[in-house]
Amino acid sequence: MTVMLRSLEIAVPPTILVQEQARDVFAAQPGLTRLGQRLVRTCFDSAAIDTRHTAVEEMHVDFRGPDPLFYDGASGLLLNPTTKDRNDLFATAATALFIESARKAVAACQGVAAADITHVITVSCTGFFNPGPDYKIVRALGLNPSVQRYHLGFMGCYAAFPALRAAKSFCEADPEAVVLVVSVELCSLHVRTSNNPDTIMGSSLFADGAAAAVVTARELPDGAAALELDHFETVLTPVGEDSMAWNIGDHGFEMVLDSYVPKIIDEHIVGALEPLLASAPELQNLPYSDIRHWAIHPGGRSILDKVQSKLALSDEQLIPARETLRNYGNMSSATVMFVLKHILEQPAESERERICSMAFGPGLTVETGLFTKVVSAAALVPGAPTTDRVHAVDVNA
Repeated sequence: MTVMLRSLEIAVPPTILVQEQARDVFAAQPGLTRLGQRLVRTCFDSAAIDTRHTAVEEMHVDFRGPDPLFYDGASGLLLNPTTKDRNDLFATAATALFIESARKAVAACQGVAAADITHVITVSCTGFFNPGPDYKIVRALGLNPSVQRYHLGFMGCYAAFPALRAAKSFCEADPEAVVLVVSVELCSLHVRTSNNPDTIMGSSLFADGAAAAVVTARELPDGAAALELDHFETVLTPVGEDSMAWNIGDHGFEMVLDSYVPKIIDEHIVGALEPLLASAPELQNLPYSDIRHWAIHPGGRSILDKVQSKLALSDEQLIPARETLRNYGNMSSATVMFVLKHILEQPAESERERICSMAFGPGLTVETGLFTKVVSAAALVPGAPTTDRVHAVDVNA
């Protein structure tokens, strides 16, 4: 039985943070030491990010409004709301993105209607509420009330893969299953000013975004492009448990992102790929660069640099990851879905193209996935330009 990701749609909040402007705001905060100021400028300037999106409208440098909670544009001060204040905004803003991206994914899935959805899997590590996003999607899209609902919470940047793996299992158990997978992360809710290098690094990288996919084993309509979900693996590196973490504090969630993380990935990425590639003997002895597409979670520029160098991948193979980082930043679990969408929308030169994908998260956990991009012969357009479409959602509406 072949299980396919049949549609993949993304959405972001409309408020855009320009990296240089955000850098200047963070660097100007009172209480920063001279070292802290230097770290802010170094982290923001070396992040390889141009723009990011945020659900916090008032964080735009030009926004002026009464009773600011996160950022006072008049004084230029970053404020320090409580975890409750941040989570209250998550409940409102994330719901809008969960619903919008889910609706788009169902609408884009040829031959599937909302009434066909049998399972909903939601993913997020940046907030909590109940009834949760799985419930909100069922109500807003008018899905069958008996739809099976699951939520993967607080797993971090790699969580899209456990969600897709679960979707694959559901479809293998029931050939008629249609699974809606939706990931929404509002990382910008948790930014704060600090002299702590981990906090500064997180503030320079993390952003908000949503991705939704429809997964099913039902027959693929003629002319449609899809991703076959071939195989998934999980590997825990022998070191790094304290190098990447996500904790709940009194004033938001607190990121631990040690500068040692890229070195850990460099030392253990080959071993992490071994069990994945063992599932496809035809790929095992090939140079990594012979696998056509690589969907790498862009946890940061230095992580992408280490992966590219260690696996001897070409600049072209890193374009989807680097472009996602440049345009959107690190959106935690949703980010690798943006990278996969970039690859899915690239014009194909053959009817079947392999994709190796990986994401990194707390633990240090490495989640890997093997996909096959499938297109009809009529859709092949050698050398055609790529596309990168996105939809902004007004989460304050």
